[in-house]
Amino acid sequence: MYGGVCTARVKGTPQGGPLSPLLSNILLNELDMELTRRGHNFCRYADDSNIYVRSRRAGERVFKSIAHFVERKLKLKVNYKKSAVARPWKRTFLGLSFTSHKKSRIRVPEETLKKGRARLKALFRKGRGRNIGRFIKEDLNPVLIGWINYFRISETKGFAEDLDGWIRRRLRAIIWRQWKRPWTRLRNLMKQGLPEKRAVMSAFNGRGAWWNSGRSHMNFAFPKKYFANLGLVSVLDRLICF
Repeated sequence: MYGGVCTARVKGTPQGGPLSPLLSNILLNELDMELTRRGHNFCRYADDSNIYVRSRRAGERVFKSIAHFVERKLKLKVNYKKSAVARPWKRTFLGLSFTSHKKSRIRVPEETLKKGRARLKALFRKGRGRNIGRFIKEDLNPVLIGWINYFRISETKGFAEDLDGWIRRRLRAIIWRQWKRPWTRLRNLMKQGLPEKRAVMSAFNGRGAWWNSGRSHMNFAFPKKYFANLGLVSVLDRLICF
């Protein structure tokens, strides 16, 4: 679509269609055969490929040689901005990476987490005026389930614990904003079991929603169990390695 007008395609294939990966495998089959012939350990998915060697010097030599093969033999362009010779744990492959231990484990890198949080932030902005229970079930959970179903093979759990805590804090911030007035906040905090003196100090502290959502009064009023009872999906609970 150009300028709001639908235009017929004259080249390329639709993104996400079944034809693209088929053509990719047909074309890059020669690359797989060449890497196998050379005895390299490698992993390729569509046009994204990792080749594993023992040293940086070997990596630089193989990178130069394979780039030459791809450009001269296959007549394709190598994206040098996204390509590099580096340790496996410094690279991201299909949104995943590895730890730097002697026996490496699959992990979710910070770059992937930033993209996931950015998507969730946009979702939380839409949920500010929604009933929190319906927002969790109808909007938040489907996104979380789809995301974790892809990354659930991670063999580290720190990212999941942090993400679960961050999600609950975002939900507490929505609740704080929905209360709007200090007197409403006082009344609702007391309903959640907060002592009157503490509730008064919390409701009239003059701080913003994000600050309050991470403080003990909101954690006491809306603990992890509260959101679990509303049906909130836990990223940590869905990891298959734990």
